[in-house]
Amino acid sequence: MTGKIDLADAYRAYIACLNAKDWPNLGRFVHEDARHNGRQIGLSGYRRMLEQDFLQIPDLRFNIELLIADPPCVAARLAFHCTPREMFLGLPVNGRKVSFAENVFYRFRENRIEEVWSVIDKAAIETQLWSSA
Repeated sequence: MTGKIDLADAYRAYIACLNAKDWPNLGRFVHEDARHNGRQIGLSGYRRMLEQDFLQIPDLRFNIELLIADPPCVAARLAFHCTPREMFLGLPVNGRKVSFAENVFYRFRENRIEEVWSVIDKAAIETQLWSSA
């Protein structure tokens, strides 16, 4: 990507890339120097993290619930309705359908995601697991 871009449109394209598991094109959206929650993981580590997420949660789909773009940053609330196979976030989900949200902030550099800060609503999952036990 070159020139000035609309970050909201770029973010929607990034989410489409994730949902399509289009890993060869991930570098169009994620910077080589990517950081996740303060940890330097680079593009290759970012891809491994996502691939692992999809292995753990085969029906994983990212759904944008709220999106705010204020260059160079994007804030989003992502909604998930999925079925993790076994343990997820240290919880024994074991193939049960759960719904939860992720609140995530991104900083872009050179039109790609360089930094990500993510918080998943683990309490929502716990509530579902313990109420259905």
